[in-house]
Amino acid sequence: MNLQRFLKGGLAAVLSLMVGAGPVTGFSQEPARPGPAPTTPPQAALPKAPLPYARTQAPRPAAARPAPTRPQAPPPASASAPTPTPTVTAAVAPIDPAQLEAFVDGVVAEAMTGRKIAGVTVSVVQNGQVVMKKGYGFDRLSPARRVDPDRSLFRLASISKTFTWIAVMRQVEAGRMRLEAPINLYLPEAVRVPDQGMDRQVRVIDLMNHRPGFEDRALGQLFEKDPARVRPLLTWLRQERPRRIWEPGEVPAYSNYGVGLAGAAVAWQAQKPFEQVIEQEITGPLGMAHTTFRDDYPARKDLPAPMPKGLADNVSEGYFWTGNRFAKRPYEFVSQVAPAGGGSSTSADMARYMIMLLNGGGLDGATIFNPTTSAGFRKVTERGQPGAAGFAHGFMEYRLPGDHVGYGHNGATLTFRSSMVIVPELGLGVFIAVNTESGGSLTDSLAGRIVQRFYVGGDGRQPVQFSDWLKANKSAFEGEYLSSRRAFHGMEKFIGLFNARTRVRVDGQGQLVIQGSGGPSIWIPVGTDGAFRSTTDSRAIAFQMRDGRAVGFYDAFGSSFSKRVGLFGGQGWLLWLSIIAGLAAVTTIVGALLRLRLHLRQTPVQARASLIQTIQSVLWLIAFISFGLWFTRTGDVARVFFDWPGGLLLTASACGFVAAILSVVVVVFTPFVWQGGRRVDSFTQGRKLRFTFTALVYLLLSIFLAFSGAIFPWAS
Repeated sequence: MNLQRFLKGGLAAVLSLMVGAGPVTGFSQEPARPGPAPTTPPQAALPKAPLPYARTQAPRPAAARPAPTRPQAPPPASASAPTPTPTVTAAVAPIDPAQLEAFVDGVVAEAMTGRKIAGVTVSVVQNGQVVMKKGYGFDRLSPARRVDPDRSLFRLASISKTFTWIAVMRQVEAGRMRLEAPINLYLPEAVRVPDQGMDRQVRVIDLMNHRPGFEDRALGQLFEKDPARVRPLLTWLRQERPRRIWEPGEVPAYSNYGVGLAGAAVAWQAQKPFEQVIEQEITGPLGMAHTTFRDDYPARKDLPAPMPKGLADNVSEGYFWTGNRFAKRPYEFVSQVAPAGGGSSTSADMARYMIMLLNGGGLDGATIFNPTTSAGFRKVTERGQPGAAGFAHGFMEYRLPGDHVGYGHNGATLTFRSSMVIVPELGLGVFIAVNTESGGSLTDSLAGRIVQRFYVGGDGRQPVQFSDWLKANKSAFEGEYLSSRRAFHGMEKFIGLFNARTRVRVDGQGQLVIQGSGGPSIWIPVGTDGAFRSTTDSRAIAFQMRDGRAVGFYDAFGSSFSKRVGLFGGQGWLLWLSIIAGLAAVTTIVGALLRLRLHLRQTPVQARASLIQTIQSVLWLIAFISFGLWFTRTGDVARVFFDWPGGLLLTASACGFVAAILSVVVVVFTPFVWQGGRRVDSFTQGRKLRFTFTALVYLLLSIFLAFSGAIFPWAS
């Protein structure tokens, strides 16, 4: 039995991923599309095949909504024609558009039917041209509205980070920021990173490499469903400051907070809200009129101006599959940490963005960054060790079929999944986003499958290989590992001890099996120095070896380091301790009820100790039941995030806290229980043993839960 199985895959999946004051001006407001609403059924059925964007769609209805203060359109552009930007062309045969569309249609159709995805948007570019842009399914189900690649905005999630890193590098190019300098030099005092006992300051490059040394916290604050709870970026950074766990630059631990700091630094140096910086310096010059970092909330004086109405009307809704139908998720507000995940865009706009990235920073006469910066986005700045992945000034490195290398980012909100990959040596860029939480396998794999199909051949699966060396050295790798990307205090720390944990074993055929909350993955060794590659795709991981024994491993993106835990770090201890404590609680309560009818001989001290232990047993039982009920609800990851920590978890934690205090009291009473009075006025030897055993079990459980952060309800 494994407690990790109680955590549904959705919670762990999302926890492994993502995710300014006053109104501003600068983004053009799209007019509402005129015309009557199309006649559609109230709820669309799951499509049996991908539904391509129809060029002759009925006009979209303009929803009735209040008219708060919103950004105004920028002044007209100069009439003079811009200087064309030279297109960078790869020295490979270009992909045939018809063959590409047929291939993507098949891949998307299979995923939409098998994974139950409501809507998909895709764009593919090569050599400065849009080879394909297409929508599949629906961006809204009631009334039904098909995905339009030119108008349907999907949430970009962590692809938004690439915009932030471009904004940072623009400040570097201008001489206002330096990569090796402490980030505190560029931040207002209220959000500067405190020392917290560390010797080194966090540098700008540490944030780009996701090595600032922060713990990673997300529950209850990374996403909001109530617009009234949305906070300005600086307020969020001040109130949600994480603890520093490692010295900067040492351990990779993906950090949304770190990207938020980078965005705040850009805004502070530019002396304008972050959203306005992106509009005026990136999306505006690129003509990305359907891309925004603003959320659709009522206008407030302390927040950036909300999303323009013309864009808000075209934002896709988010869905999850209940087992027999699609259910709508609440809108996810991310403005409080917009630099890390606040972007929304269309596949058409993202095509322009990818062409700019492949062109070295320029498009249609607009220069966003210079060639030196472009080269930096294609060169990993730090690796944990040879063979490990890393970040290229904030851009993820992708290992693709045929030893091709891509750069970009993937993303996940509670509902949306997305991926953007550019492959410079092929002149290729692939963007895909889905509006259903079950679509992650599609977004993660599409770029690699396109490269495999058109430039490598075959299905991408590695030949079956077994390693006698690995079988002979399995003890060097087998065990439990904990990811660096987790919280290190409070109740979120306790949850992280489950969903940030992986088990590594070697099967009988000589393959490495890594079992996480998302399911197993199989790897084969590349040499004998700790490098492994996947048997199903081109991903690679690298174990850090010390004296011939693995101490941890870097994940496929270099975004975390999973450290091997020792004998007492395994979760089996908690499992058995909880089972024994639960049985002891039930036995103690049943015994107390049976003794109500009996006249037992006991000293006053023994009577008081027995009463305290019975109260303690009731508290532990309430804690176990409350925690179990909370676990049954983790299948809806949005509910966990939005309602964190929730009444059930607070009840469990509070009962555990009081029971832990009583554990100390009972242990103090134990010697006096054994002393007793006269023999006829005392507990029997058997009852003394049962009392002592229960007291020790409760004490051990209290110590374990205290170190795990589970019984401190105020630290939620």
